[in-house]
Amino acid sequence: MEGYSQTLLVKPEMFVYQIPPRQSNRGYRGSDWNLSSPDYTVRLRIIGQGKKCVIKMEDKSTGEPFAECPIEEFPGPAVEPVTDSSRYFVLRVQDGSGRHAYLGVGFGDRADSFDFNVALQDFFKREKVEREVATAPAPALDLTLKEGQRIHINIGGSGAKARPKPATGGSVGILPPPPGGSGRVSPQPPQLAAGGAAMTTPASSGFGDDAWGNFQSGAGGAPAVAAPASDPFGSSSSGGSGGGWVQF
Repeated sequence: MEGYSQTLLVKPEMFVYQIPPRQSNRGYRGSDWNLSSPDYTVRLRIIGQGKKCVIKMEDKSTGEPFAECPIEEFPGPAVEPVTDSSRYFVLRVQDGSGRHAYLGVGFGDRADSFDFNVALQDFFKREKVEREVATAPAPALDLTLKEGQRIHINIGGSGAKARPKPATGGSVGILPPPPGGSGRVSPQPPQLAAGGAAMTTPASSGFGDDAWGNFQSGAGGAPAVAAPASDPFGSSSSGGSGGGWVQF
């Protein structure tokens, strides 16, 4: 995210010194500067831009840029602390054409110099972690079984309790009666004759086989009833004396 920028630190006052060239590799010393008389007093802003940050020095009253120090790593050659104090540093400033120069900077309060150090350290630590995470290979997925490990498989329905089976014997048991029955045989419905009348079997009257003969012989002086002319059975009963069929 090169286009994204964030403000890491703002300090309203920072001293700037013009320092002589370094004479040896032993480092810069703040006591070689005229610390009581800084050459400039500026406002400090540290801006994070992608993988690097920039120290911007601005005029305190107008806000116009004074100098910039791009930093790609910390600690590094762009920011170097002096050897005899924790409040002063040497910055390598750079203009738009690529030319650079070294300026001495410092703070009147030790807490301001501490914040300056922490802001730079935190930014580059975070950037280092993000770079390592982006370049780290993905861990290989190991699906092999380790020694002593087992796989348990639950098959559907295996956990349900099985129904007990009925006991089987040599003889077949008696079947129970059907639902709603009392164990008795229902009587047969009466049969219907022609015309819808129910046919019933007359009960025995206690007479002999010729019990109906009295009606045919006309004993006792009772007149016999002749069959009507429309009787379809008249032809078969005409051989007897006076009919032989009685209509009830």
